Amino acid sequence: MARSLRVSLFLLSAIGLAVAGVARGDHGHGNDSKQNDDKERHDHDEDGHDHPGHKHEKPQTLLSFRKMFGVDGAFVGDTNPVDDIPGDELPWEIASARGQLDTAGDLFLAVRGVVFKDDPSVPPALRGINDETEFRAAVSCLTDQGGQVVRTNVETAGFPANKHGDSVIEARVLLPDPCIAPAVFVLAGSEEKWFAVTGFETEDEE
Repeated sequence: MARSLRVSLFLLSAIGLAVAGVARGDHGHGNDSKQNDDKERHDHDEDGHDHPGHKHEKPQTLLSFRKMFGVDGAFVGDTNPVDDIPGDELPWEIASARGQLDTAGDLFLAVRGVVFKDDPSVPPALRGINDETEFRAAVSCLTDQGGQVVRTNVETAGFPANKHGDSVIEARVLLPDPCIAPAVFVLAGSEEKWFAVTGFETEDEE
């Protein structure tokens, strides 16, 4: 009888220890989970990416185009500047353009055939060529300054251009916030005059 009692007490003790061990294990795991959750929240607090209202937005395409208008007609000269930028004093043409601007201000612009137009107003020696060694780009936006709508222009540095009027411009510009109705210009490298701007003209039929 005494032996049976000792065995029963031993079994009860073993079962009690096992239950306590499981309870301690679950409790420890719960603490680890809480610590991991706290660490994850802390990490997110550190970088701010997961805060409601503070999400970091990827840059979005603001403007994408494949057409530009060469300065011509009433836009030649400084009588009718576009976004406060005067046109060149002689007409220009552009063969092709491909450009993109995103909300971070990253601008890509590839142009071909930005040259003086074959026009009687252009000296024969200049027709069909580009006499600038560099082109620049300008981005023009309407923005809000103290409750007033104003036009803001930002420009790139110069990029090489050949005599055929070919050039590739890749740069980041500081856009105003907000940036409304953006336009992109090809500027002379040597002066504040534009040769081409986003836009188009229907070509006259022969």
